[in-house]
Amino acid sequence: MVQTIWPHLVVLALLLPAVVLSLRGMEERGVAFWLSFGLAGLASTAWAAALLAPHWSPGFSSALWFTVAASFVLFLVLSLVMTDFWRIGVLLAPYLALLALIATIWSQSPSRSVEEATSLGWFGLHIALSITTYVFLTLAAVASAAVVLQERAIKRREPTRLTRNLPSLADSEQFEIRLLAAGEIMLAAGIVTGMGAQYAIDGGLIDLNHKSILTLIGFVVIGALLWARQKWGTRGRKAARAVLICYLLLSLAYPGVKFVTDVLIG
Repeated sequence: MVQTIWPHLVVLALLLPAVVLSLRGMEERGVAFWLSFGLAGLASTAWAAALLAPHWSPGFSSALWFTVAASFVLFLVLSLVMTDFWRIGVLLAPYLALLALIATIWSQSPSRSVEEATSLGWFGLHIALSITTYVFLTLAAVASAAVVLQERAIKRREPTRLTRNLPSLADSEQFEIRLLAAGEIMLAAGIVTGMGAQYAIDGGLIDLNHKSILTLIGFVVIGALLWARQKWGTRGRKAARAVLICYLLLSLAYPGVKFVTDVLIG
Protein backbone atom coordinates (compact mmCIF):
# COMPACT_ATOMS: atom_id res chain seq x y z
CA MET A 1 0.00 0.00 0.00
CA VAL A 2 1.51 3.34 -1.10
CA GLN A 3 0.65 6.42 0.96
CA THR A 4 0.54 10.08 -0.02
CA ILE A 5 3.48 12.00 1.38
CA TRP A 6 1.64 15.16 2.48
CA PRO A 7 0.34 13.92 5.86
CA HIS A 8 3.85 12.73 6.67
CA LEU A 9 5.23 16.20 5.94
CA VAL A 10 2.56 17.90 8.06
CA VAL A 11 3.23 15.68 11.07
CA LEU A 12 6.98 16.07 10.59
CA ALA A 13 6.54 19.86 10.68
CA LEU A 14 4.61 19.56 13.96
CA LEU A 15 7.64 17.88 15.54
CA LEU A 16 9.87 20.86 14.78
CA PRO A 17 8.93 23.01 17.84
CA ALA A 18 10.24 20.27 20.14
CA VAL A 19 13.42 20.01 18.06
CA VAL A 20 13.98 23.78 18.08
CA LEU A 21 13.44 23.94 21.83
CA SER A 22 15.93 21.09 22.30
CA LEU A 23 18.57 22.73 20.13
CA ARG A 24 18.16 26.04 21.96
CA GLY A 25 18.50 24.26 25.30
CA MET A 26 15.82 23.52 27.89
CA GLU A 27 16.49 25.15 31.23
CA GLU A 28 13.20 24.24 32.85
CA ARG A 29 10.21 21.94 32.46
CA GLY A 30 7.85 24.81 31.78
CA VAL A 31 5.00 25.68 29.46
CA ALA A 32 7.21 25.69 26.35
CA PHE A 33 8.36 22.15 27.10
CA TRP A 34 4.87 20.73 27.60
CA LEU A 35 3.42 22.56 24.62
CA SER A 36 6.15 21.59 22.15
CA PHE A 37 6.62 17.99 23.26
CA GLY A 38 2.88 17.56 23.85
CA LEU A 39 2.21 18.74 20.29
CA ALA A 40 4.83 16.32 18.96
CA GLY A 41 3.34 13.44 20.94
CA LEU A 42 -0.24 14.28 19.94
CA ALA A 43 0.54 14.76 16.24
CA SER A 44 2.64 11.60 15.90
CA THR A 45 0.13 9.52 17.89
CA ALA A 46 -2.79 10.76 15.79
CA TRP A 47 -0.89 9.90 12.61
CA ALA A 48 0.07 6.46 13.96
CA ALA A 49 -3.61 5.85 14.77
CA ALA A 50 -4.56 6.93 11.24
CA LEU A 51 -2.13 4.37 9.84
CA LEU A 52 -4.06 1.67 11.69
CA ALA A 53 -7.26 2.35 9.75
CA PRO A 54 -8.72 0.38 8.08
CA HIS A 55 -5.95 -2.15 8.73
CA TRP A 56 -2.40 -2.14 9.97
CA SER A 57 0.40 -1.90 7.44
CA PRO A 58 3.62 -3.43 8.76
CA GLY A 59 5.92 -1.47 6.46
CA PHE A 60 9.18 0.28 7.24
CA SER A 61 7.67 3.77 7.30
CA SER A 62 4.78 2.72 9.55
CA ALA A 63 7.14 0.96 11.94
CA LEU A 64 9.17 4.15 12.36
CA TRP A 65 6.07 6.29 12.90
CA PHE A 66 4.82 3.93 15.60
CA THR A 67 8.23 4.14 17.26
CA VAL A 68 8.22 7.95 17.12
CA ALA A 69 4.69 8.24 18.52
CA ALA A 70 5.16 5.70 21.32
CA SER A 71 8.54 7.19 22.27
CA PHE A 72 7.10 10.69 22.64
CA VAL A 73 4.18 9.37 24.71
CA LEU A 74 6.35 7.27 27.03
CA PHE A 75 8.82 10.13 27.38
CA LEU A 76 6.06 12.53 28.44
CA VAL A 77 4.65 10.02 30.96
CA LEU A 78 8.06 9.35 32.50
CA SER A 79 8.80 13.09 32.57
CA LEU A 80 5.81 13.44 34.90
CA VAL A 81 6.94 10.79 37.37
CA MET A 82 10.77 10.79 37.21
CA THR A 83 12.76 13.81 38.34
CA ASP A 84 14.89 15.36 35.59
CA PHE A 85 13.94 12.68 33.07
CA TRP A 86 12.58 15.47 30.85
CA ARG A 87 16.15 16.63 30.29
CA ILE A 88 16.94 13.73 27.93
CA GLY A 89 14.49 15.39 25.56
CA VAL A 90 17.44 17.48 24.42
CA LEU A 91 18.75 14.37 22.65
CA LEU A 92 15.48 12.54 22.11
CA ALA A 93 13.56 15.12 20.06
CA PRO A 94 16.19 15.52 17.29
CA TYR A 95 16.61 11.74 17.09
CA LEU A 96 12.87 11.08 16.80
CA ALA A 97 12.57 13.85 14.23
CA LEU A 98 15.31 12.11 12.23
CA LEU A 99 13.35 8.85 12.39
CA ALA A 100 10.23 10.72 11.26
CA LEU A 101 12.17 12.23 8.35
CA ILE A 102 13.36 8.76 7.30
CA ALA A 103 9.78 7.48 7.60
CA THR A 104 8.62 10.34 5.38
CA ILE A 105 11.29 9.76 2.75
CA TRP A 106 10.42 6.07 2.44
CA SER A 107 6.66 6.48 2.88
CA GLN A 108 6.16 5.73 -0.82
CA SER A 109 7.63 2.24 -0.52
CA PRO A 110 4.87 -0.35 -0.98
CA SER A 111 3.94 -2.50 2.00
CA ARG A 112 1.51 -5.32 2.57
CA SER A 113 -1.33 -5.26 5.06
CA VAL A 114 -1.75 -7.98 7.65
CA GLU A 115 -5.51 -7.71 8.10
CA GLU A 116 -5.93 -11.45 8.41
CA ALA A 117 -2.90 -12.00 10.63
CA THR A 118 -3.86 -9.37 13.17
CA SER A 119 -7.04 -11.29 13.89
CA LEU A 120 -4.84 -13.71 15.82
CA GLY A 121 -4.70 -12.62 19.45
CA TRP A 122 -1.13 -13.78 19.96
CA PHE A 123 0.07 -11.90 16.90
CA GLY A 124 -1.53 -8.60 17.92
CA LEU A 125 -0.15 -8.89 21.45
CA HIS A 126 3.28 -9.73 20.06
CA ILE A 127 3.25 -6.62 17.85
CA ALA A 128 2.27 -4.39 20.79
CA LEU A 129 5.00 -5.85 23.01
CA SER A 130 7.61 -5.58 20.24
CA ILE A 131 6.88 -1.87 19.77
CA THR A 132 6.87 -1.26 23.53
CA THR A 133 10.18 -3.08 23.92
CA TYR A 134 11.80 -1.06 21.15
CA VAL A 135 10.52 2.19 22.65
CA PHE A 136 11.95 1.38 26.09
CA LEU A 137 15.29 0.55 24.49
CA THR A 138 15.15 3.73 22.40
CA LEU A 139 14.87 5.79 25.58
CA ALA A 140 17.56 3.65 27.25
CA ALA A 141 19.88 4.30 24.30
CA VAL A 142 19.27 8.05 24.56
CA ALA A 143 20.03 7.90 28.29
CA SER A 144 23.21 5.96 27.45
CA ALA A 145 24.24 8.69 25.01
CA ALA A 146 23.74 11.18 27.86
CA VAL A 147 26.00 9.03 30.06
CA VAL A 148 28.75 9.04 27.43
CA LEU A 149 28.53 12.82 26.93
CA GLN A 150 28.45 13.60 30.66
CA GLU A 151 31.35 11.29 31.49
CA ARG A 152 33.44 12.76 28.68
CA ALA A 153 32.72 16.31 29.88
CA ILE A 154 33.65 15.38 33.46
CA LYS A 155 36.95 13.78 32.43
CA ARG A 156 37.86 16.76 30.28
CA ARG A 157 36.57 19.19 32.91
CA GLU A 158 34.89 21.04 30.07
CA PRO A 159 31.09 21.03 30.44
CA THR A 160 29.27 22.22 27.34
CA ARG A 161 25.92 23.88 26.85
CA LEU A 162 24.58 20.48 25.83
CA THR A 163 25.80 18.63 28.91
CA ARG A 164 24.53 21.39 31.19
CA ASN A 165 21.04 20.72 29.85
CA LEU A 166 21.29 16.94 30.17
CA PRO A 167 20.57 14.98 33.38
CA SER A 168 23.51 14.47 35.70
CA LEU A 169 25.74 11.45 35.16
CA ALA A 170 24.21 9.63 38.14
CA ASP A 171 20.66 10.35 36.98
CA SER A 172 21.44 9.31 33.41
CA GLU A 173 22.82 5.99 34.64
CA GLN A 174 19.71 5.41 36.74
CA PHE A 175 17.45 6.13 33.79
CA GLU A 176 19.56 3.88 31.60
CA ILE A 177 19.40 0.83 33.88
CA ARG A 178 15.69 1.20 34.73
CA LEU A 179 14.69 1.52 31.11
CA LEU A 180 16.94 -1.37 30.17
CA ALA A 181 15.39 -3.60 32.85
CA ALA A 182 11.89 -2.67 31.69
CA GLY A 183 12.91 -3.37 28.09
CA GLU A 184 14.27 -6.80 29.07
CA ILE A 185 10.96 -7.73 30.73
CA MET A 186 9.02 -6.57 27.69
CA LEU A 187 11.42 -8.40 25.38
CA ALA A 188 10.94 -11.65 27.32
CA ALA A 189 7.18 -11.27 27.03
CA GLY A 190 7.56 -10.47 23.33
CA ILE A 191 9.58 -13.63 22.73
CA VAL A 192 6.92 -15.72 24.49
CA THR A 193 4.05 -14.14 22.54
CA GLY A 194 6.06 -14.50 19.36
CA MET A 195 6.27 -18.23 20.03
CA GLY A 196 2.52 -18.25 20.61
CA ALA A 197 1.91 -16.43 17.34
CA GLN A 198 4.22 -18.81 15.47
CA TYR A 199 2.44 -21.81 16.97
CA ALA A 200 -0.94 -20.39 15.95
CA ILE A 201 0.28 -19.92 12.37
CA ASP A 202 2.15 -23.15 11.60
CA GLY A 203 2.39 -25.19 14.81
CA GLY A 204 6.05 -24.31 15.42
CA LEU A 205 7.52 -22.32 18.29
CA ILE A 206 10.19 -20.22 16.64
CA ASP A 207 11.34 -19.43 13.11
CA LEU A 208 15.10 -18.96 13.19
CA ASN A 209 15.28 -16.05 10.77
CA HIS A 210 17.37 -12.87 11.01
CA LYS A 211 14.80 -11.10 13.18
CA SER A 212 14.44 -13.85 15.78
CA ILE A 213 18.19 -14.52 15.97
CA LEU A 214 19.03 -10.83 16.49
CA THR A 215 16.25 -10.56 19.07
CA LEU A 216 17.54 -13.53 21.03
CA ILE A 217 21.11 -12.20 20.93
CA GLY A 218 19.85 -8.82 22.15
CA PHE A 219 17.95 -10.51 24.98
CA VAL A 220 21.09 -12.36 26.10
CA VAL A 221 23.29 -9.25 25.89
CA ILE A 222 20.82 -7.14 27.91
CA GLY A 223 20.53 -9.88 30.52
CA ALA A 224 24.33 -10.11 30.75
CA LEU A 225 24.62 -6.35 31.20
CA LEU A 226 21.99 -6.28 33.94
CA TRP A 227 23.75 -9.15 35.69
CA ALA A 228 27.14 -7.41 35.38
CA ARG A 229 25.64 -4.24 36.83
CA GLN A 230 24.28 -6.20 39.81
CA LYS A 231 27.41 -8.35 40.28
CA TRP A 232 30.24 -5.93 39.60
CA GLY A 233 28.57 -2.54 39.41
CA THR A 234 29.41 -2.12 35.71
CA ARG A 235 28.52 1.41 34.69
CA GLY A 236 29.78 4.45 32.81
CA ARG A 237 30.81 4.41 29.19
CA LYS A 238 31.42 0.64 29.20
CA ALA A 239 27.81 -0.05 30.18
CA ALA A 240 26.51 2.70 27.89
CA ARG A 241 28.30 1.20 24.89
CA ALA A 242 26.76 -2.21 25.68
CA VAL A 243 23.31 -0.60 25.79
CA LEU A 244 23.93 1.04 22.42
CA ILE A 245 25.01 -2.33 21.00
CA CYS A 246 21.78 -3.87 22.31
CA TYR A 247 19.82 -1.07 20.69
CA LEU A 248 21.63 -1.66 17.41
CA LEU A 249 20.76 -5.37 17.54
CA LEU A 250 17.09 -4.65 18.18
CA SER A 251 17.12 -1.94 15.49
CA LEU A 252 18.42 -4.46 12.99
CA ALA A 253 15.78 -6.96 14.14
CA TYR A 254 12.79 -4.60 14.07
CA PRO A 255 12.98 -1.66 11.61
CA GLY A 256 16.13 -3.05 9.98
CA VAL A 257 14.44 -6.20 8.70
CA LYS A 258 11.48 -4.12 7.46
CA PHE A 259 13.88 -1.80 5.62
CA VAL A 260 15.45 -4.75 3.81
CA THR A 261 12.13 -6.41 2.91
CA ASP A 262 10.17 -3.25 2.00
CA VAL A 263 12.83 -0.92 0.59
CA LEU A 264 15.81 -2.93 -0.64
CA ILE A 265 13.90 -5.99 -1.83
CA GLY A 266 10.57 -4.27 -2.41
